Amino acid sequence: MTELKWYVLYTSSRAEKKVAQRLKEQGLEVYLPIIEELRQWSDRKKKVQKALFNGYLFVKTSRPNLWQALQVPGAVKFVHFAGEHATVPDKEIETIKRILETGVAIETDSTEIEPGETVKILGGPLQDMEGECIQKGNKDYFIIRVPGINQNMLVNIPRKYLEIVQ
Repeated sequence: MTELKWYVLYTSSRAEKKVAQRLKEQGLEVYLPIIEELRQWSDRKKKVQKALFNGYLFVKTSRPNLWQALQVPGAVKFVHFAGEHATVPDKEIETIKRILETGVAIETDSTEIEPGETVKILGGPLQDMEGECIQKGNKDYFIIRVPGINQNMLVNIPRKYLEIVQ
């Protein structure tokens, strides 16, 4: 039996939800992190659901079955780094799910960030998670890196809830 891994699938613009639905219909395990955002139009405000990482979703499959997932309309390619398919460990998928379940405000950022201090969250829904603390503007953020897609999740957490890990 081939090992199942989370592969990173790149989709066409704003097609993440449709591609995820089509892959699920084929029996594949798919994870599409969704956030809710308040959008302002000239005549109204509306809450919309959008993909946390624009253009990306995660497919749990084996390497020989990657071709099957690419046959779905809207699927563009699987992400590669150094000639290898990008995979995301189960632990990172669980971290993303846990953060989204808490409902905390999240931003994504794809800029290269120099490694900062390793910190541990002392309280709240993300208690005991470890990651990096960075400063962006005048706010402190707890950063969770998702190297498989070269993205970072930034969660604004007051410094009093962070403890430096030695």
